Amino acid sequence: MINIQGRHLKVSAIKNGTVIDHIPSKNLYKIISILKLGLIDSQITFGTNLESNKLGSKAIIKIADKFFEQEEINKIALVAPNAKLSIIRNYEVIEKQNISVPNHIHGITKCFNPQCITNHENILQKYKVIADKPISLQCKYCDKITDQEHFDFI
Repeated sequence: MINIQGRHLKVSAIKNGTVIDHIPSKNLYKIISILKLGLIDSQITFGTNLESNKLGSKAIIKIADKFFEQEEINKIALVAPNAKLSIIRNYEVIEKQNISVPNHIHGITKCFNPQCITNHENILQKYKVIADKPISLQCKYCDKITDQEHFDFI
């Protein structure tokens, strides 16, 4: 419970689940969208434009009863490469994980090149990460490079 000038604000702790912290504020809704959090029936709490010494402004998401698979973590990494995951069990943080961009990405984004074979045939998209600040991906099939601003998530 937070008391601000006589007003009480309540943000429930989650018994089990995941907290995604240090999301750039401008990317909060992109994270919500790519993780399809709107389809989850569990409690979700998020805040944006919160003060951050590292980012200036950050966002945070708390999701009850949800633990992410590596593919989902890779999606987060493409949008918020400096985010942190906290795994909560029985109201306690049992693990903290710094998210990092992997060397290779498979099946997460569409190729930016409309002529790429992956956009015309049922082929798993594969990319090599060629830069991580800003993130750039090179398609295995057509060699085109897609930057972070042009990712089209599957």
